[in-house]
Amino acid sequence: MNLTKSQPIPVASPPFKLGKPTREAYGEALLELGKMDPRIVVLDADLSKSTMTRIFAREFPDRFFNFGIAEADMVGASAGLAASGKIPFVSSFACFLTCKAYDQMRISVCLPGFNVKFVASHGGISVGEDGPSQQSIEDIALMSSLPGMVVIVPADELETKEAVKAIYSHTGPCYIRTCRPKAPILYTESCAFQIGKANLLREGNDLTLIANGLLVAEALLAAEELEKEGIHSRVLDMHTIKPVDEGAIEAAARETGAILTCEEATIKGGLGAAVAQSAARSCPVPMDFIAIPDTYAESGKPEELFDRYGLTAKHIARKARSLLQRKT
Repeated sequence: MNLTKSQPIPVASPPFKLGKPTREAYGEALLELGKMDPRIVVLDADLSKSTMTRIFAREFPDRFFNFGIAEADMVGASAGLAASGKIPFVSSFACFLTCKAYDQMRISVCLPGFNVKFVASHGGISVGEDGPSQQSIEDIALMSSLPGMVVIVPADELETKEAVKAIYSHTGPCYIRTCRPKAPILYTESCAFQIGKANLLREGNDLTLIANGLLVAEALLAAEELEKEGIHSRVLDMHTIKPVDEGAIEAAARETGAILTCEEATIKGGLGAAVAQSAARSCPVPMDFIAIPDTYAESGKPEELFDRYGLTAKHIARKARSLLQRKT
């Protein structure tokens, strides 16, 4: 899809209504896939009530495996199941799955390229009051570093369901991060989901806002605020961090001359790094980054933490104005 010549995908207008948490959308999509394909098995680390794999477990108890607090063993078993022809979907909290089982994901799954699907919930600081021990800010950078791993952060419930279907159809290891809180409903008809292809949500020629996850809604709100000042912002939902949509990034750089990335993850790696590397190769332009600074967050309500660490629309708009001053 040529984003520079196509029309933006229709999305809801602000103020956005809250929908389901993307973790719940995952559970529903997983159940539908399970009905279609008996090869699908689901593994969880004693968190199925939170990851929403319990929806699958109720319907297919013989294809659901609870490993308890043993993430490394769970991932090792998923590699064996994949080697025997099953399609394992593996879930836990993002911080536990990616940090406790990284070695098994690296050696047992990614090195042989096994067809294992990791869907991790409670990503980012929107976990809120559970605090830094359960706020996964490193997971995107960690998963992006694994050769062959597809990395996706969907924005709302519809996109999550389409992403789950997409990784099911993809052969090879995949990682999807889902969120704990209710996500704003953005897509009203179709999200035209394709691994590695960004969605154009809003056209503009002054700068481009590239976001994913819960930050897509914030980017759209920021674009509305900037529009009132005569600043026309292109907005891309870069749901796939790896492989990143290099064509959309190059088009954004050439046609708008400035890029601001927006993500609920550490600034050290992730979406901003992927976009910057791509733009540096194809068309270097002034860039800036909305992300969690090089620190662990505190415990607090999600909206308070978003404001404290600069992840809201007002912070995006402020940084966009500053970025525009650097355009030549």
